[in-house]
Amino acid sequence: MDAFLVGAVRSPVGRRGGILAAAHPADLAGSVITALLERSGADPAAVDDVILGCVDTLGPQSGDIARTAWLAAGLPEHVPGVTVDRQCGSGQQAVHFAAQAVASGSADLVVAGGVQSMSRVPIGSAMGADGPYRGSAGWAERYGTAEISQFRSADEIAAKWGLTRSELEEYALKSHHRAITAIDSGRFKNEIADTRDDECPRRDTDRAGMAGLKPLRDGGVTTAATSSQIADGAAALLVASARGMAEHGLRPRARIKHLSARGDDPVLMLTAPIAATAHALRRARLDISDISVFEVNEAFASVALAWLRETGADPDRVNVNGGAIALGHPLGATGARLLVGVLHELERRDGRYGLVTMCEGGGQANVTIIERL
Repeated sequence: MDAFLVGAVRSPVGRRGGILAAAHPADLAGSVITALLERSGADPAAVDDVILGCVDTLGPQSGDIARTAWLAAGLPEHVPGVTVDRQCGSGQQAVHFAAQAVASGSADLVVAGGVQSMSRVPIGSAMGADGPYRGSAGWAERYGTAEISQFRSADEIAAKWGLTRSELEEYALKSHHRAITAIDSGRFKNEIADTRDDECPRRDTDRAGMAGLKPLRDGGVTTAATSSQIADGAAALLVASARGMAEHGLRPRARIKHLSARGDDPVLMLTAPIAATAHALRRARLDISDISVFEVNEAFASVALAWLRETGADPDRVNVNGGAIALGHPLGATGARLLVGVLHELERRDGRYGLVTMCEGGGQANVTIIERL
């Protein structure tokens, strides 16, 4: 059976310490879920499950934030919730699990998305002093004991693909310009749950300012300007079966054409979207030219630029409203935010297929292809 997208809503993305910093993550996610149900016209009592992505599930994000957010929003107690961690792809994976439940016939209406308060729970809080790899004999035997970090990966990708610091900065500047244009032209109004705009894009960013920043690693080319911004946010989508829509009078906006996840080198870490995109297109029997809009998460400028070089995608169809370098990257929410964005952009430009992919910790990548109806 097919799985359909009925609704898609997100919060504005707030910078660390900014407009969303005071919001409890349960309330942040709950407000987005409430807006999703109101806008789609779905009966909360008919929802079969709530699946949210979240990374660093400590403190206010602990204790199954999906369940807490649903209850904090005053929604029916009989609806369960579960929290997913596939690192930066957690929100996207939540939608995958929802679609799989619907396609299997075990659910008809599922709320899926993600939430992250990086102001309240700093990045890496769950790793502790040792992190996920140190002390594992099996890991050391296979991959050694050298540094494993996203910053190292971003620089190594730049070196492998011959990307200069100037190229990274030019890409980052374009991300800010695209995001500001999208905000000023009102493109995000229909997808954001309240009246506030995204907070992270910098109107005063220029190449001179970028050039003055120190690299994140000695001898590297990646800087804060060419990296995604620490941020807070939430997003939610309503995934439904044909039966569920018929029973509750709901209208589909898109069909989930394909979903998959693939792994790659966990040390280089951030290259998995390249092979994962090729795999997804083969399975969906589509060509790169068939895709109207791409969202490729801008964890770092080098990641997006390497993906562009390897796939041959049209740059004018990729991250057309800016990416995480400008808009911010609330880890557990970003995958869902990208799906919200690609659906609305397909509707805006009357496109057919949209593809979302993102790099993830451990050298993984999710890919989702949706078909606008």
